[in-house]
Amino acid sequence: MDLRDYLRVLARRWRAITVLALLGTAVGALITYTTHPEYRATAKLFVSVREGSDTLQLAQGNVFTQARVRSYAEVAASPLVSRYVVEALGLDMTPHQLSRRISATTQPDTVLLRLTVTDTRPERAARISNAVAKRFAEVVRGLERPDDARTSPVRLSITQPASVPTAPFSPRPEVNLAIGLMAGLVLGVGFAVARESMDRSVRDMKTLTELLAGFGGPPVLGSVAHDPRTVRHPVALLDDLHGPRAEGFRRLRTSLRFVDVDQPPKVIAVTSPLPREGKTSVAINLAAALAETGASVCLVDADLRRPSTARVLGLVRDAGLTTVLIGQAEVHQVLQSVGSFSVLTSGSVPPNPTELLGSDQLRAVLRGLAEKFDHVVVDTAPVLPVADASVIATVVDGYLLVLRASRTSRDQVGAALRALQHVSASVLGTVLNMTSSKEEGSTYGYTYEYRPQHRPTGRFSKRRGGRQTAPVGGAPAVPTPGGEQDAQATGTQEALDVEPHSMTADRSAQR
Repeated sequence: MDLRDYLRVLARRWRAITVLALLGTAVGALITYTTHPEYRATAKLFVSVREGSDTLQLAQGNVFTQARVRSYAEVAASPLVSRYVVEALGLDMTPHQLSRRISATTQPDTVLLRLTVTDTRPERAARISNAVAKRFAEVVRGLERPDDARTSPVRLSITQPASVPTAPFSPRPEVNLAIGLMAGLVLGVGFAVARESMDRSVRDMKTLTELLAGFGGPPVLGSVAHDPRTVRHPVALLDDLHGPRAEGFRRLRTSLRFVDVDQPPKVIAVTSPLPREGKTSVAINLAAALAETGASVCLVDADLRRPSTARVLGLVRDAGLTTVLIGQAEVHQVLQSVGSFSVLTSGSVPPNPTELLGSDQLRAVLRGLAEKFDHVVVDTAPVLPVADASVIATVVDGYLLVLRASRTSRDQVGAALRALQHVSASVLGTVLNMTSSKEEGSTYGYTYEYRPQHRPTGRFSKRRGGRQTAPVGGAPAVPTPGGEQDAQATGTQEALDVEPHSMTADRSAQR
């Protein structure tokens, strides 16, 4: 990873970094407001020797004092001092506890001593500091002349008694908050880099292309940007005619045309390694994109375990593919129209989906639909959990493998491709679904926004030869079974300076 890769990692993981930084700041604030304030009182002492008779003795005494003063600092917190102070002041603590609150420091090349006492009350801190300084001077004189402390060669003078502190020494809110923030940022960055290093998911087109090229996999036919409005508006070409998501499906449609120019695929199965990767959404919008060119398209929901096409499009669920397979209805009786393309829903969920999908009846149904429509898009079950998608390999022209960005792992991609290759299935290509809109925009370097000049009023309803058309995304409608297609291909609206009349169709009528 180079610097740009690290910057991209930080940009992708900014939420985690921000949360950890705020958490660290919150911990710093919690420590600040739960810690009892502590005050420090300091007394200064001057250490000297008794006057000598000449300059040489004075110089020797100065060297002697500087050498001794470092040893005196260790005596300040000894029991000789703390025991006396506790008894003299009547403190509610032991000599050992008091010793932990006393600190003595020396200044280099000087004979000055600083005695500091820390306590939770400012007045008591000053009182203890002065008592420690006085007792410390007596103890040092006694140590230098055990027989007669009055004739000790060392003299300690209190040059600055301890005063009552006005502000607590601890806690320091600014320092604690800054430390908490920095610690949170460090943890956040470390978490982001570690998560990125251990992440095995397919994040972007570059990663997927390199992965498939590594083991000679199928091509990447396109990517589809994530749109939070997908749940409310499943057909991108109807909701946002020229949005990033709609353009992604148009690029996918164009790429499919070049997969095999001699024998273009007609019956396309859409699957994914695992559930919840957006294969149904891709199947629905691929059908709408193919119908946008004026072709007749039929979408078949062959996911007989967890069908969702009828629910997403608001269609009748009870009658569909399973109804036809068990002989209770003909295909044209259960086909439903969704604007520009027809839909054969799954019908009731059967107890034996794999057997039904591998039956001769299904082959006959798909062959019949292939003769009637220009394109047949089959939404199948995921590849890895069940064998439903693999059993129809002989009746479809190829599979479109849908992968979800930042969720589908590299191992799952390889396992899904191996499962399809095991049944000699033709994999037309892969689609990276739910990619980041920022990455989509940076890939193409621009964003395109379509703004119609006028907005027609009233409900769009047009009849040609006595038949009504209600296109989705600007495409002409295909007739219901038994009728004929009676519209000309309009193509995409990108190159035309006209109003996309399909966008003003009544939504409730289309549903």
